[in-house]
Amino acid sequence: MSVAKILCCLLLTCHLSEGKKIKGERASVADPEQRAVLPVKEPYVSSSVFSLFSGGEDTCTLDPLQLHTLTSCGFNSSNPLIIITHGWSVDGMMESWVLRLATALKTNLVDVNVVITDWLSLAHQHYPIAVQSTRTVGKDITHLVQTLQVRYQYPPKKVHLIGYSLGAHISGFAGSYLEGSGKIGRITGDPTEVALGPMVLLNPKHIHQRKEKINGFHCILNFHHLFFLFKLLLIGFEQTVKCAHERSVHLFIDSLLNKDKQSTAYRCSDNNAFVKGVCLDCRKNRCNTLGYDIKKVRTGTSKRLYLKTGPRMPYKLYHYQFRIQFINQMESIDPTLTIALTGTKEESGDVTITFNDEISGNTTFTFLITLDKDLGDLMLLKLHWEGSALWKNVWNRVQTIIPWGGQEAKPLLTMGKISVKAGETQERTSFCAMSNDGQHLEVSEDKVFVRCKEDLPKQRRRKHNL
Repeated sequence: MSVAKILCCLLLTCHLSEGKKIKGERASVADPEQRAVLPVKEPYVSSSVFSLFSGGEDTCTLDPLQLHTLTSCGFNSSNPLIIITHGWSVDGMMESWVLRLATALKTNLVDVNVVITDWLSLAHQHYPIAVQSTRTVGKDITHLVQTLQVRYQYPPKKVHLIGYSLGAHISGFAGSYLEGSGKIGRITGDPTEVALGPMVLLNPKHIHQRKEKINGFHCILNFHHLFFLFKLLLIGFEQTVKCAHERSVHLFIDSLLNKDKQSTAYRCSDNNAFVKGVCLDCRKNRCNTLGYDIKKVRTGTSKRLYLKTGPRMPYKLYHYQFRIQFINQMESIDPTLTIALTGTKEESGDVTITFNDEISGNTTFTFLITLDKDLGDLMLLKLHWEGSALWKNVWNRVQTIIPWGGQEAKPLLTMGKISVKAGETQERTSFCAMSNDGQHLEVSEDKVFVRCKEDLPKQRRRKHNL
């Protein structure tokens, strides 16, 4: 009986051990399959459509998963790559500025690959939904750049991302998602006012978002850690606030189409200082070119640069600082002056100067004057005191009556030094009176000042050559 029990126990133990062995063999067979499946990644599915622009309205769709499309579309790995990304879409249609910018880039740069990012399927949603999609589209661009890097050994530093509105944020996200040591070579953007969180890598600094309200318009361009704030001069037509935003695109296009009329912007603390003309200084990288041909400057902190632009292309305006000194002004007065400049190339025409503060004692005023033409070397200045500017109160008028003549003496301004500085050339010209009494100006009187002898162009050039 005891022998039977022992045999049963041995059989049961043997059966269990065989079962455990079989189970272990099945597990060992399944493990290699699992290890083989886990590393396999599904193909990346892009939410955006990328098209290589070839001119006119001709584009060719690129598919990063099908490399032959790059070759068939005419992508040249020897040329730099510019990727244009639009913003939020109201009607689901590609805005006309996209093709205009692509045409300007292709026409003027010639040897360049221009790619347009089409994310209209996501951009044509309610704005908050479109905002949420910006990171997704940024990853699409990153995937395209990384595919070119892996398959074509195309360096990211040859890539220039250009984005408008939400497209600027997308471009920034694309730069931040790029892995490895390679960074996007350049990012140019005019971001929307809606903050989307920390912004992007910019060669390789961060793009920061900042807006400044100038006479009702928010105007800003971000280029390589520099903020360009431009004041719109609206002449002869109505313009909505959108012009202050989309205007940046046309300013960038203008910089490509009008190489001989590049707009210059100047570093300044605020707009009030800028309109006084005290910021037209280009020393130590205090000024820069607006647009494609910007001079790359590495700065530790963000800098704001200001400029004025014209109402239509070409938008360039020439900036001049007018400085005038008044001396021994016994009575306070608030005149309106008109000046006219004559240069070796052009004449300015009449420019009205209005004083924000009254003139009294010894004081110096500066003003910013902008013109749509280059005057050349300044040679002559005509100054006129508008006749409507009289003494502001009866007491001052009484004080000017000559007792024995019974006549009222006209108000008088006594001027000291007068100079004009051209921002674009950085040349300052001093003006001297043509007559001995030329420093005195009466109401409704014209005075002509000429370039001082010690400041003549030939003598100035000699000084520069020493």
